[in-house]
Amino acid sequence: MASLDDLSTEFRTFWTERHLATLTTRRPDGSPHVVPVGVTFDATTRLARVICSGSSRKARNVADAGGPTRVAVCQVDGRRWSTLEGMAVICTDRDSVAEAERRYAERYRQPRENPARVVIEFVVDRVLGLT
Repeated sequence: MASLDDLSTEFRTFWTERHLATLTTRRPDGSPHVVPVGVTFDATTRLARVICSGSSRKARNVADAGGPTRVAVCQVDGRRWSTLEGMAVICTDRDSVAEAERRYAERYRQPRENPARVVIEFVVDRVLGLT
């Protein structure tokens, strides 16, 4: 496990390159729900963001937890991989959504218009990987 106070240049670069990731949330029965996502990570603030529709299963899993809930995002490129973990919440305010969309557009592409968009946000408290 890497120290959050000593994130390497390689690690930071890996999380800015265009890679899809998986997001793991917990279903109401406790089983894992794993889906492909685009994710952004701000190493300075340690904030990871996933944009999605508020009606998606992943958003409902976070929202229905009744408070912050543990999630993980993982991306892989050959033998390089990294997992970020933290306690997630759903953000619905326009500023949070706009900032997440801006960051998504920088890493991937401009997201399509979605008035039901929300952001799954979490402060990363654990990092795993080989980068």
